[in-house]
Amino acid sequence: MSALLTVKDLRISFGSNEVLKSITFDLNADEALGVIGPNGAGKTVLLNILTGILSPGSGTITFEGNDITKMNVNQRCEIGLGRTFQVPRPYEKMTVLENIMVAGVYGDKLNEKKAKARAKEIAEDIGLSDKLGWFGGKLGLLDRKRLEIGRALATNPRILLLDEVGGGLTESEVESIIALVKKIKANGIAIIWIEHIIKTMLEGTDRVLLLAGGVDVICGKPLEVMNSKEVSEVYMGGAEQ
Repeated sequence: MSALLTVKDLRISFGSNEVLKSITFDLNADEALGVIGPNGAGKTVLLNILTGILSPGSGTITFEGNDITKMNVNQRCEIGLGRTFQVPRPYEKMTVLENIMVAGVYGDKLNEKKAKARAKEIAEDIGLSDKLGWFGGKLGLLDRKRLEIGRALATNPRILLLDEVGGGLTESEVESIIALVKKIKANGIAIIWIEHIIKTMLEGTDRVLLLAGGVDVICGKPLEVMNSKEVSEVYMGGAEQ
C-alpha cells in the first residue's frame, strides 16, 4: 500500500543557516508518526513547510500521490492537512462552539447549520461539550489545547499535525491528550506529532522520527528509537545539533 504522505529530500535555509538539509520520510494512512529532536532541529519549521506556511528550498511533498509542494496554506487545508500550533490562540471573545464553528466554515466550507452540528460533535469528542458557552479567553491551558485540536478537526483533515500539544501540562493532563490522539487516529485520521515528552511518543505513536543537524537521523518503532545510540548521541551532545 502506498503512503498517504511522502516527503523527499526536503531542504530549507534562512540566509546562511541551513535548517533542514535533507529530510525524507513517509506517513501511512493508519499511523501516528512522532517527531523528536533537540531545540533548533527544525521540527516546527518542518510542520510549517508541510502546511504551506513556508516554502522549501528544494524537495517534494506528495499527498495521496499528488505533488502538493507548491500549494498554499488554504489549498492544503482543503485537501486534508490540518494542524495545531504550539501556543494555542483561541478567539478569546468567542465561545468554544463559535471557535470550532469558524474553523468548519472557513476550513471546510460548511454552512452555519452544518458547522454548528459538527462543532457540537467535535466538542463531545475532545471533552469540551460542557463548556460550549465558555469564552476562549476563559479556558485553562488543557482546555485551550483541546480546543486547538478541535479547531483543527473541524477542517475535516486526513492528516492532523500536532505541535507540542502536551507542552506545559501535568502528567494526568498529558495522559488525557494521549487518549484523545489515540481516539482521533482510531477515527481514521493520520497523525504527525512533534513533542518533547517521551511518554507521548512511547504511548501515542507507531513510529518516531529523530531530527538533528538538519537531517532525519533515524526512524523506527518508538521504544527502539528512544533506546538507540543515535538518540543518546544527539541529546547527550555527541552529535551535531
